[in-house]
Amino acid sequence: MVISRRENHNAHESICQMGLEAATKALLDAGITYDKVQQAYVGYVYGDSICGQRALYQLGMTQIPIINVNNNCATGSTALYQARQIVEAGIVDCAMALGFEKMQPDHVVSVMSEVKGIEPKPPFTAQIFGNAGIGYIEKYGATPEHLAKIAEKNHRHSALNPYSQFRDIYTLDQILASPKIYGPLTKLQCCPTSDGAACVVVASANFVHKHNLEAQAVEIVAQVMATDSPKMLTDDAIEWAGTDMTRKAAQEVYKKAGIGPRDVQVVELHDCFSANELITYDALGLSPPGQAHKLIDNNDVTYGGKYVVNPSGGLTSKGHPLGATGLAQCAELTWQLRGWAGDRQVANVKYALQHNIGLGGAVVITLYRKMNNKKSQPHVGYNPATEARPISAEDVRKVAALKFLSARL
Repeated sequence: MVISRRENHNAHESICQMGLEAATKALLDAGITYDKVQQAYVGYVYGDSICGQRALYQLGMTQIPIINVNNNCATGSTALYQARQIVEAGIVDCAMALGFEKMQPDHVVSVMSEVKGIEPKPPFTAQIFGNAGIGYIEKYGATPEHLAKIAEKNHRHSALNPYSQFRDIYTLDQILASPKIYGPLTKLQCCPTSDGAACVVVASANFVHKHNLEAQAVEIVAQVMATDSPKMLTDDAIEWAGTDMTRKAAQEVYKKAGIGPRDVQVVELHDCFSANELITYDALGLSPPGQAHKLIDNNDVTYGGKYVVNPSGGLTSKGHPLGATGLAQCAELTWQLRGWAGDRQVANVKYALQHNIGLGGAVVITLYRKMNNKKSQPHVGYNPATEARPISAEDVRKVAALKFLSARL
């Protein structure tokens, strides 16, 4: 499950607490204790080399392998990819993928900003994706307004997500009028600095049946990781943003699953900037090449259209804590497939698609479906998809490793 919030105390304590909260919620959701987990992959970009151990030791020092993962913005889904691989290989029956990030500016930067100000310079990533947007506009006839409409949609969606960092709704004019960042990108089309955590339990079919989790279970139908192709070295600005690796991974996912993009109903897409969402429509096959902006014109990326893209609010509004983002996407799609998403629920979801990319580069694309049609009920006493509650000491006791608890009593 996912949390996204600001913390003011020590960074290491904050990371450990965020990790504990996300892992506790995931174990509560699965109805198991931590000693059932046989291997864990923990993703983060900022932090010490063994932050994964520090976070998970709070649930028990069970001596399982804990592997720390860093793969830029694709870190969370890379942890999921590894957990899925180890289970699929039959090496373990239950693995955990945990991701967290604390990305607040440090105290010196904050003070300097207040006293002297900081010269606004667009970050490297804004230039990469801004140029990709410019390239798409010049090549295919999209407009800056199409990019702004993507941001308007995602901010509107986020108002229904209790885990979103920002839940404000903005008009198209407000988005266009917000401060310019780079090229056609304005501030409200860019993901914010975020702190947060998310966690997923990955289990074999045998584990699911043994623990009577059929109603909860969501199946990973296909998952592919890809890296950059030589197209990234050409003079095509769209390709600088890694679209060819997305294109390759998407094609392989559809082939493995035996379906096409039109079979998908809901998508969590890596919209670090609105321009990336635009160019990724084509790369995922949601639109024919060069026609992504027509999906926007036809309202085919929101409720009532062909697809609902980023019902969570996406990175633009939900936030982008790097190590957690891919797992937060997974949590949202899991809730959608279970039918738990309340006012942001997408109708008649059969297949859900996830896209998580990191420049430099890696992309992970995952296709999900519900394991069966059994109606599921939350195990935590409330619906975590529509209500964000903190964990209690009793929640931690419920899921901590049994041997660990008995040793402390």
